[in-house]
Amino acid sequence: MSIRMLIRKQLKNELLENVKYISRKTIKHASPKEIYYATVRTIRDLIMDQWIESHRKYEQKNVKHVYYLSMEFLLGRALSNNLINLSIDNEIRQIFEELNIDYNLIEQEEQDAALGNGGLGRLAACFLDSLVTLKIPAYGCGIRYKYGLFKQSIESGYQVEYPDTWLEDGNPWEIKRTEYETEVRFYGHIEMIDSEDPEKAFEHKGYKTVRAIPYDIPIIGYESDNINTLRLWDAEPVKLIDLKYFQEGKYQDAVSERNLAQTIVDVLYPDDSHFEGKELRLKQQYFFVSATLQEAIRKFKEKNEMSKLPDKVVFQLNDTHPSVAIPELMRILIDNENLNWAEAWEITTNCCAYTNHTVLSEALERWPVDLFSRLLPRIYQISEEINRRFIVELTTKYHRSQDVIQRLSIIADGQIKMAHLAIVGSFSTNGVAALHTDILKKYVLHDFYEIFPERFNNKTNGITQRRWLLKSNPELAKFITRRIGDGWIIDLAQLKELECYLEDDVTLEELKSIKQENKIKLAKYIKEKNNVDINPYSIFDVQIKRLHEYKRQLLNVLHILYLYNLIKENKQVEMVPRTFIFGAKAAPSYHRAKLIIKLISDIGSVVNNDPDVGDKLKVVFLENYRVSLAEIIFPASDLSEQISTAGKEASGTGNMKFMLNGALTIGTLDGANVEIKEEVGDENIFIFGNTAEEIEQLTREATYNPREIYEKNPTIKKIMDQLIDGTFNPDKNLFSDLYNSILNGMWSRPDEYYLFADFDMYIQAQKKVSETYKDSRKWAQISLLNIARSGKFSSDRTITEYAMDIWKTVPIDI
Repeated sequence: MSIRMLIRKQLKNELLENVKYISRKTIKHASPKEIYYATVRTIRDLIMDQWIESHRKYEQKNVKHVYYLSMEFLLGRALSNNLINLSIDNEIRQIFEELNIDYNLIEQEEQDAALGNGGLGRLAACFLDSLVTLKIPAYGCGIRYKYGLFKQSIESGYQVEYPDTWLEDGNPWEIKRTEYETEVRFYGHIEMIDSEDPEKAFEHKGYKTVRAIPYDIPIIGYESDNINTLRLWDAEPVKLIDLKYFQEGKYQDAVSERNLAQTIVDVLYPDDSHFEGKELRLKQQYFFVSATLQEAIRKFKEKNEMSKLPDKVVFQLNDTHPSVAIPELMRILIDNENLNWAEAWEITTNCCAYTNHTVLSEALERWPVDLFSRLLPRIYQISEEINRRFIVELTTKYHRSQDVIQRLSIIADGQIKMAHLAIVGSFSTNGVAALHTDILKKYVLHDFYEIFPERFNNKTNGITQRRWLLKSNPELAKFITRRIGDGWIIDLAQLKELECYLEDDVTLEELKSIKQENKIKLAKYIKEKNNVDINPYSIFDVQIKRLHEYKRQLLNVLHILYLYNLIKENKQVEMVPRTFIFGAKAAPSYHRAKLIIKLISDIGSVVNNDPDVGDKLKVVFLENYRVSLAEIIFPASDLSEQISTAGKEASGTGNMKFMLNGALTIGTLDGANVEIKEEVGDENIFIFGNTAEEIEQLTREATYNPREIYEKNPTIKKIMDQLIDGTFNPDKNLFSDLYNSILNGMWSRPDEYYLFADFDMYIQAQKKVSETYKDSRKWAQISLLNIARSGKFSSDRTITEYAMDIWKTVPIDI
């Protein structure tokens, strides 16, 4: 009997036993959900010794650990991904086949973990995969959200938000670790105490306490013996109920501690358009950061002296959300470990590294001082001192003017600027694409770059090919492996070997066939979910990403209306059929973004049912965009819409997933599009629009006049008028906010994201797309070339650069 057969027999026996243990049923009578839970239990049992051994070896060797602090980890489903990484997916599928069970039904029982929203969270998940595959000791650290961001439903074209109850039946992958619980303090006040050292003459009193309880989830690498950990913190009260208050009839007071704890972990990104939402968001950030740092220091102290902390620990701050880690680490070192300020600051600034993910000023978090100081009085006090000393340094060491000092101050105008705190308190600040980092240096953070040039560096984002090709597009994965072997799974640069097949007709026909099957699969999904029949031979033109005006879903809409009007003006017009596919969530308080969803939905209702249009044009908005849905969309996509206003998108990772799956890119020279263009060449990507420098010039000179363009361009005028003339909704005022935001401006400049400035160039680029698509062989060649040159965009490459340049960590063999 072969080793594989022995493994399969062992797994099958354990699965059957776990079904009985979990459900008190035989597998014949167990439900798909019960079988799913038993399967996860079987896999967890299989890896447990390996998981324990990984951390035992890390501790034995006293290795340096990366703590990757992130508000989001958009993991997706774990079962199939873990089976692939363990190389037992075929065995499990064969077991289910022997038992007459549809594996796909079991897989679909797993809920997407509601721990993230957009690219930030998915990047963190890809990084975890690469970290463990590359054998780098690391913890992902975040919050165990009960309901995630929200579950999106599209009702009468409107986004409606519901709680995402992904934990309703528990998470079978996680293990509760109460032995590592810690306390996090909020509110209270600071009192002076007798002390010879003025730096230690403070004590936090009158605070409220929340218990932080860690839940550990295994992160399994591809054919790696190492298993790392995602540690998510849950919040529990010190006292579930105060019986004294309860007996007195003070029921709200009796459960106030419980309510405080529960709200911290209820939802991702609470609406911060009001004071309570701001307070809760800050509370969340401090909660998981404080819990993580306290546990990291406890673990470190088991074998090390505090002065060695930078040699053994690095805290990577994924955007500004965890930047409160800097004053929190100072608090721990000064208040708990009795270090003086100079010692603590030296350690802190050599332990913390900061990743900036945005150039948008509204995303560079700022907290009102009155809120921050009331919620975190000791942390604010330390932040004030960091700012005071930094200002002194700016004056005496760097000789900066008062204007520059005002711009760089961490605390100014009644606000504490978290990006400034992150830069001052870190040894590294990195952007996430070459253009993004350049913009940070030249514009957004230019003053800081002049002072700390050695701290700034670029780490272009990446994606894990295990999730986004091997798992989500298995036929394409097999197609590649048959030609170049399977080394690409851990070395994506090997895809370049596919270039020798660019003139091979058999290869090109097979590639076209795989794409077509994936399109048929997506068309079936759309029919089931949206009841829209789409032409699987049309161009699948796809824009799936967070809904924000700078990402310019509206520019895509303008093009759709341009094509629709062509058809209405001439029913016989020849046109390459298009299916426009959107997927996105809008923040609950982002009115205009939600209005764009409604507009797309209403346009779809009209276009999809217009007999003049037929199957030339279809518009579909897929609700509740998530990882498991993305895994169906990316393999089926022909055209990747990456059309943000140049200079606004930090990097993007969706563009990389499309590229890896053979979609061609239409986009501006923004984010990682610039580097994709460098990889594939000008002729194999559809670039249009103003550059970041040209957009900056238009903004600076303030000569751009969208109203004038509207008046002079009849095509644009007709499209815009259709928003308010009842063409797509009888309520002519419904989309007036969108109309006015472009032509008149509301709380910003008219057409702030330069839709009209790029419109004509976008239309011409789309015409080139259609012409290219007509030549199916040429399209397949460009598709194959895109796949072959996507090697740079592996998260393995990104993490290798982080490890070498920032963290100074090395792989550890288990």
